[in-house]
Amino acid sequence: MQRRRTGMIAVTSALGLTAVLGGCGLGGDSGEVTLRLVAADYGDSASNSSRKYWDGLVKAYEAKHPDVKVEVSVYSWNDVDRKVKEMVAAGKAPDMAQIGAYADYADAGRLYSTADLLSIPVEADFLEPLLDAGQVNHIQYGMPFAASTRVLFYNKTLFTEAGLTPPKDWSELAADAEALKEKGVKYPFALPLGSEEAQAETMQWLLGGGGGYTDDIGTYTLDSTQNISTFTWLRDNLVAKGLTGPVAPAELNRADAFAAFANGDVGMLNGHPTLMRQAAKKGVKFGTVAMPGRNGKAKTTMGVADWMAAFKQNGHREQIGDFLDFVYSEKNVLAFSREYDLLPVTNSASEAMQESRQDKALRPFLEELPLSTLYPVGNTSWSTVSADIKKRIGQAVAANGSPGAVLGQLQASASLAESGK
Repeated sequence: MQRRRTGMIAVTSALGLTAVLGGCGLGGDSGEVTLRLVAADYGDSASNSSRKYWDGLVKAYEAKHPDVKVEVSVYSWNDVDRKVKEMVAAGKAPDMAQIGAYADYADAGRLYSTADLLSIPVEADFLEPLLDAGQVNHIQYGMPFAASTRVLFYNKTLFTEAGLTPPKDWSELAADAEALKEKGVKYPFALPLGSEEAQAETMQWLLGGGGGYTDDIGTYTLDSTQNISTFTWLRDNLVAKGLTGPVAPAELNRADAFAAFANGDVGMLNGHPTLMRQAAKKGVKFGTVAMPGRNGKAKTTMGVADWMAAFKQNGHREQIGDFLDFVYSEKNVLAFSREYDLLPVTNSASEAMQESRQDKALRPFLEELPLSTLYPVGNTSWSTVSADIKKRIGQAVAANGSPGAVLGQLQASASLAESGK
């Protein structure tokens, strides 16, 4: 078997959607190895559970590798990160796991780097923004597994009835929302800053306002002038004017906002590819455009990735690497992406999807991904900071909220978390 070049590059990936595979044990002198994989479930019902995807992939792999067995455990996104954390704490780390954040495991020396595992063609095939996000101290530990970007969804029927065109900047967005409100639309602009995924909605708006979570070297800048200005604009121009619907943004979760859009109750919202199928099932006619920024199209949009990580505890480096080479083949990456309306994490699969008529609906998202900005998952503190944002950020747009005070509190907590205190 061709083995991996020795070097200091490795990738691990974590995303808005993750599965867990499990395999265990080593057959000792018998030569048979069992790999444990923990995966997240990207499906929304038993009929399209990620279990079915992994069962088919593992069956195909084991047919050509009779000396390797792969045991897969699939958990919901609500449970997968906690399950892996518990396994690691109990000294029973899986060989591989699909998780949302990998940096703390990498920092503790628990993970293989991608250079330890992957063949050179596979390692070189990952999209560049995802590679950058998968590094800790300039070494690749996080392997992106699935990706997504955000665009602005709008209800075509509601827009036509109000005589509107999709907005190109924030002022047009606010004006469109005002017109939709006058027509009786329940949620002119749905702003989900509830605990489910507030960190995503927040980041999209920060980028549109010229800010973000960190500077170019990864230092947190949550209370920057640009970020405070962005949330002040949201509070004063959308929330205070009653343009975000009957549920306060701090109480509105992403799943509920998506469901409201699919029911025809939302004029506009930020969405990822899975919303397309959800809306189409309910017969909602929708369009998508690049997310507006303060003064036109945002220079960068938010990208999200879920991560595959490979743990050192059980050894099995050669077998893990060979299996992951198979997982990341163009055929398998395309199959997973198409099944769950996600974006491929490799150049080869992305190019195939761009050229395929079958995937035409995903092209707006594909075009955004190469220039997207991802969460600062390479910071070991990110999981803590993300949880804090989910808990507090909705307060910044409340009627009596102070964006500067809330973002200042988040910045202070982020700085402490990053310093390890």
